[in-house]
Amino acid sequence: MASGEYVSVSSQRDSERAVLALERRELAESPQAEVAELARIYEAKGLPPGLARHVAERLTARDALAAHAQAELGIDPEQLAHPGHAAGASLVSFMAGAVLPLLAITLVPGPARIAVTIIAVLAALAATGAASAALGRAPRRPAVVRNVIGGAIAMGVTYGIGTLIAATGI
Repeated sequence: MASGEYVSVSSQRDSERAVLALERRELAESPQAEVAELARIYEAKGLPPGLARHVAERLTARDALAAHAQAELGIDPEQLAHPGHAAGASLVSFMAGAVLPLLAITLVPGPARIAVTIIAVLAALAATGAASAALGRAPRRPAVVRNVIGGAIAMGVTYGIGTLIAATGI
């Protein structure tokens, strides 16, 4: 999981760097056209044309790349994605989320093992959904429902495939 996250976020960072390089080139080759483009963005957000042009010129004079990248691309050049951070967070999250199901499957005897593990997994999914919503200051219910349903589907598919190939290990 962590390596997948690393690869994914590395691709995102590569894309961010590529569009920033293009923006740098556009700023160097046609700075007035870029100021006009930035002014149009601020006009579209509700500023009067004169003020939009003034804001575009001032922000461009201060830090052209940052101003244009943020307004046009939604990217802060100083805050590019960090693959290592994402991989580390994924690794820790995966390990933390695995503790409850792992305990359930190793400590519960025989026939109850599967049912208790499913309940433990669903409880862990609900808890991580609630925690992620709380951290992001988002509504908890949609996060919990999304996590539980998505996880239940993934768990069902995985169990089904394992059963089909007789590899449940239980």
